[in-house]
Amino acid sequence: MSQTPLLPPAETFDDITVDVRPVPVLPRHDIEELGPMSQVSPENWQYDPELIKSYYRQRPLQVLGRLLNLIIPISFFALGVWWDKFTGKIDKNQKKRAIQFREMLTQLGPTYIKIGQALSTRPDLVPPIYLEELTTLQDQLPSFPNEIAYQFIQEELGLSPQDIYAEISSNPIAAASLGQVYKGRLKTGEKVAIKVQRPDLVKRISLDVYLMRGLASWAQNNIKRIRSNLVAITDELASRIFEEMNYIQEGRNAERFAELYGHLPEIYVPKIYWDYTGRRVLTMEWIDGIKLTNVQAIQAKGIDATHLVEVGVNCSLRQLLEHGFFHADPHPGNLLAMEDGRLAYLDFGMMSHIQPYQRYGLIQAVVHLVNRDFEGLANDYVNLEFLTPETDLKPIVPALSQVFGNALGASVAELNFKSITDQMSQMMYDFPFRVPAYYALIIRSMVTLEGIAIGIDPNFKVLSKAYPYIAKRLLTDPSVELRTSLKDLLFKDGSFRWNRLENLLRNAKNSPDYNFDNVLNQAVDYLFSERGEFIRERLVTEITNALDIFGRRTFFNFSSTIREQVGLAVQETPPELRDSSKTFDHLKNIVGILQETKGFDPMRLVPILAKLIVKPETQQMGQKIAEGLIQKTLVRVIRSLVLEVETDKALPAATK
Repeated sequence: MSQTPLLPPAETFDDITVDVRPVPVLPRHDIEELGPMSQVSPENWQYDPELIKSYYRQRPLQVLGRLLNLIIPISFFALGVWWDKFTGKIDKNQKKRAIQFREMLTQLGPTYIKIGQALSTRPDLVPPIYLEELTTLQDQLPSFPNEIAYQFIQEELGLSPQDIYAEISSNPIAAASLGQVYKGRLKTGEKVAIKVQRPDLVKRISLDVYLMRGLASWAQNNIKRIRSNLVAITDELASRIFEEMNYIQEGRNAERFAELYGHLPEIYVPKIYWDYTGRRVLTMEWIDGIKLTNVQAIQAKGIDATHLVEVGVNCSLRQLLEHGFFHADPHPGNLLAMEDGRLAYLDFGMMSHIQPYQRYGLIQAVVHLVNRDFEGLANDYVNLEFLTPETDLKPIVPALSQVFGNALGASVAELNFKSITDQMSQMMYDFPFRVPAYYALIIRSMVTLEGIAIGIDPNFKVLSKAYPYIAKRLLTDPSVELRTSLKDLLFKDGSFRWNRLENLLRNAKNSPDYNFDNVLNQAVDYLFSERGEFIRERLVTEITNALDIFGRRTFFNFSSTIREQVGLAVQETPPELRDSSKTFDHLKNIVGILQETKGFDPMRLVPILAKLIVKPETQQMGQKIAEGLIQKTLVRVIRSLVLEVETDKALPAATK
């Protein structure tokens, strides 16, 4: 449902006043209000910039009128703010200006209301007084007359509301930028939310999009510092808005969202009633819940609001990095805390897709960021289409190092998502970066979600909550791309980085659906596959070195004990043996982490170890380890003999 919260549980369905007045016959709106889309059927409904352009090029007076409607109120507001600053009354008049700003966005229409809604989720960007006003744009917009809403229901569904619904509220429960919602009950007894679209919506938004696209084209062609394809970004956003104006598409989106994510234990997706849904009318299951930003009401129900945000973050990561079908408008009105502690998603009009190579590219970028591998990160930006393949990366790598080296500090988990985008801004001006259209919606989605989180907990760090999921994917995903990323993370200059493995395992075990058996089975399968040959070779080297040092240290300790018992001087531990326990310390740490992991059972290792022992690759590894140990022992023996001979030759004759 579009930007519309539902009643809190305290308000009961029995309080609804049923409107049984006859619906007056009004002129049909479904053709007139479509404007440039009047010849497009709902089945083929999609954003067509060329169709819109050809329509409004023939209507210059409409375009000029809209421009004046935009320029005049915006100029008056800007002049008022400037005057406050000039006269030193910024603080005194801030409440008045905030109200004016909210009223101006409301008067400018749905496109600008959406801009205000995006700002309302950013307490780190917007002053508190403005924030308080902008939050009312989520669900307290002026409604349109019932007569028009009822007429739309009749035009879309073929029957009057009274013939379709057993009960319907006499007034809208909430009104948002694209429509308003009534509460009702079907004749079969189910409680439902009935969303009806605003009149003349398509004409108004298509005109705003036409103007925004023209401005984007002008800026792109005349402002040299702008390298991003602003027209493509505008088209991407417009495509999502046009989908949102087609409630049939929204219903399909809701069902697909439920199919992909509805099985998660703490996520709920309402049901769509297709018999009572059309392009401008959507009937869906009514959800009793509390807006996610109403922390006190949520806590009064014994629900942890911060935990629900974490649930939302994990669900968003699945959307972006697992299936690629993501909710592009997760503002507070679309996320409800249910009484049973689940998080309900609403409003599936603005959805978007991200391709597999883009999903893997984002994960690889996080890995390179954690690794401080800025050369790899620069190549990620090429793969993610921020940079063209012809771009010279040599000057960009140190710039990335400076930006992220300073930003990351001690830990990637200390960053919030917005700080990363802020750190990137200046660098994108200095180098030929361009923001891909698909990425603009990802930024909008994640920054909005983070804004909600910061509003609940100012110390909330999205990346800190996201890394367990990233770690789980690296350990469990069988794709070639992520296997390569895992190898890059764990190996450097031929050495195995045990601390990174510890960190991955420690983070992954905190991921809600982390399955130890899956990790173990996939790790074994990959280790003994053709692609795992590199890791097997490195493990042979690591194990050989660890066993060699362990054996030498054990022998040294034993000989030191004997020398001490017979009264001989005990030699100082050689430097190469002094820190020799590091590998075994890492192994002990890993065992400890595994023991804390949900689902870990050491007895499950027995059948797996039994299978591993008989594998030819295991026997080859064992043989190589034995050969390596023998070679190291022989080298030391020969070196010792050679040194003795050379020492003996160097002694004076008198000492022999």
